[in-house]
Amino acid sequence: MHEMELIGVRVEMPTNAPMVLLRERGGSGRTVPIHIGAPEATAIALALDGVDTPRPMTHDLMRDVLEELGVDVERIVVSDLHDKTFFAEIHLRREGAAHVVSSRPSDAIALAARTGTPIFASENVVDDAGYTEADDEADEAVESEEVVEEFKEFLDNINPEDFES
Repeated sequence: MHEMELIGVRVEMPTNAPMVLLRERGGSGRTVPIHIGAPEATAIALALDGVDTPRPMTHDLMRDVLEELGVDVERIVVSDLHDKTFFAEIHLRREGAAHVVSSRPSDAIALAARTGTPIFASENVVDDAGYTEADDEADEAVESEEVVEEFKEFLDNINPEDFES
């Protein structure tokens, strides 16, 4: 189990797909990107920016209901990844009894952003979806080398006759 830091919400270009970014605390600092819906991205961004809305949003309501019922949100766990779909759990405690509720990661993270609840990710989630900046740089270097090699091959095989009309 890895403790994660909520980095923020980003939009992936060119698809304009919103995603939330979680970074591993300690370890190699891998980042786990999770694609989420636009409403959830807005809810997380508002919470991170400390914006108070005139009326409670759904995640504010959830926080308020749990608080009113005396339920503590102990932790959020991004527990699994199957076929590019992430799964999460909200770990709750009420009067000493532990409860675990299944959740979409986006909803669990939006709740965590409002309650200051720690976020964790399972080993397999971080191993399967996590990356480091070094990984990104290595991928970019490999792509650059491939482009250069393709261009060299093109130059080796080009003839002046190829430019004739």
